[in-house]
Amino acid sequence: MDRRRALKTLALGVTALSLPSRAALLAAEAPAAAKPAPTGPIASGPIASAPVTSAAAPTGPFSLPPLGYAVDALEPFLDAATMTIHHDKHHAAYVTNLNKAVAGRKEVEGVTLEQLLRDLAKVPDDIRTAVRNHGGGHANHSLLWTSLKKDAAKAPIGELAKAIDTAFGSFSAFHDKFNAAAMSVFGSGWAWLSADAAGKVQVETTPNQDTPITAGRTPLLGLDVWEHAYYLKFQNRRVEYVTAFASVVDWDVISARYRERK
Repeated sequence: MDRRRALKTLALGVTALSLPSRAALLAAEAPAAAKPAPTGPIASGPIASAPVTSAAAPTGPFSLPPLGYAVDALEPFLDAATMTIHHDKHHAAYVTNLNKAVAGRKEVEGVTLEQLLRDLAKVPDDIRTAVRNHGGGHANHSLLWTSLKKDAAKAPIGELAKAIDTAFGSFSAFHDKFNAAAMSVFGSGWAWLSADAAGKVQVETTPNQDTPITAGRTPLLGLDVWEHAYYLKFQNRRVEYVTAFASVVDWDVISARYRERK
């Protein structure tokens, strides 16, 4: 065999060794056979994940109130997916964390949520921030769910209608100011229609989960402008969410809330 033929034969041999066989290619394309799930306290492998489990209902002195209607009841204005996550995940987390904060604390045992938020200065220093954040989240969302209804009254009545006219000149003027307040919140927070002890109403905003209760006022209507309240449907279009929200406010409930505030 001359030198050229010897080199050619050697090259073909190396190529045959380096290429995968047809059987190997077919095996790679076929679905992998199911393997038994790893057992023990730690799953093996770099991409092993914990099983998905349903979140347990909050336990403790405070509880998650039911939504009160089907998650799709406010469609097409507020979508079912957002309502499910907003209530079952976000609100539930506020309740869970509030219960954790007050667990075993005799100083706040038996104190109502409204009392905690109205007298935050009396809450022990080491749990005050948790009560403010998670207690506020619980109170704000509890008020929110009961303020909404599809095909409900579109304007206030009775004493509230008069109070709004006195404060803003008209319901339309209030509406413009309320929506502008919601759009003015930088980051996460709320826009509110609230009433003071004398019954005077005002539009205000609060950051995070702060509530007018802490300032001594009664919240009548709150608009949640945290992104979790609207991002699935509206993404960054907060103005569209604010407009849609106005279509599902139950003004009969808000009017009754003002009448019964004392």
